[in-house]
Amino acid sequence: MAVGQWIKWEAAAVGRTARYAVAHPGPERDSAVQSLKAAGAAVLAWALVGWTFRAPLALMAPWTAIALVDATVYRSVRSGLQQFAVIAVGAVAASAAMALTDGNTLGAMALALPFLVLAGTYRRLGRQGIYGATTALFVITYGAYSLPALGYRLAETAIGAVIGIGVNAFVLPPVHLRNVRDRMERLARECADLLSLIADDIAENGSDYDVDQARDRVRRLEALLGAVNEARQWTTESLRANPGRRLRRRPGPPPPPVEEDTRWRAAVGHLAAAVRILANATGEPRGLAGLPPDFLERYAVLAGHVSTLCAARADALREPGEAAPGDETAREAWSVLDSLAEDLPRRTGQAAAVCGGLLTETRLLLSLVAAGSGEEDPGAGGG
Repeated sequence: MAVGQWIKWEAAAVGRTARYAVAHPGPERDSAVQSLKAAGAAVLAWALVGWTFRAPLALMAPWTAIALVDATVYRSVRSGLQQFAVIAVGAVAASAAMALTDGNTLGAMALALPFLVLAGTYRRLGRQGIYGATTALFVITYGAYSLPALGYRLAETAIGAVIGIGVNAFVLPPVHLRNVRDRMERLARECADLLSLIADDIAENGSDYDVDQARDRVRRLEALLGAVNEARQWTTESLRANPGRRLRRRPGPPPPPVEEDTRWRAAVGHLAAAVRILANATGEPRGLAGLPPDFLERYAVLAGHVSTLCAARADALREPGEAAPGDETAREAWSVLDSLAEDLPRRTGQAAAVCGGLLTETRLLLSLVAAGSGEEDPGAGGG
């Protein structure tokens, strides 16, 4: 039953991804385009080397071509140079091993593979390192190890590399301008969802709200921060050594400025700290003093307002040029937060410190997501 449910879930996920790739530009469509380009490059390399030149081991060309249609043109060029060097070493080592063992397949493998597999772990070769050993396997099992045969191997590899790099550079060259915006929008949306979850759960269950689900959402947010950083690197790299990037008719709007990365990194940090305080001050067992019920009730309202502001920022990221978060929502959020802060002096004991810590993290979070709304932190710069 569990296996059947997993298969249904996977099939549904694949279906959603396929529909999204057809209907919307984004990472799903980019992946589909790159896959088709890699397949086309392999077919073209085989047609040129296998049919036209009648090369004896033509699979080296499509094998190389398909591996070099990479996520960026710069990476294709860099990988192409690495792969050609690794394959050349593998082919030479395999031919030498075959010559030393007088064509004995098992002996040649035993002689060449330990060195090539170890050399493939050299970190500067990256994921191309394994191609030295696999090339040696092709050469040894095929049995052609003469000097002319070695020349064919290198020529086939070079042709495949040129075709793979050329297809990637001039056929819908990958330009990852959307990725940062897409992932940052998802990050803002996840922040909004987490705050909405906290607000609804506290409103319904009080101090018994679902701590574990909130913690899981925080871990997801931290993973998304890494995805945003990775997307920023892909964007920079996709514009390097990309002579065909202007061939793309609509590469997408420019990514948000780097300052937005800083904003959301700080916002996630404050949100995670607020969740930790709530997790330790509610439920059982508690690591901190419990939060008063009246405080929690109003804090749920505050979390709902901050959730609305995060959702508005996500909408603005999806549609560049859209208005900043609304003044009214920000005004209501600051009003609730200030009323909670004004009540702190009447609270006593450890609960006052816990309430103060939670409000401090929430104030810092609100100042980040409400920036630009026209409603600044009324306590900023004050005594």
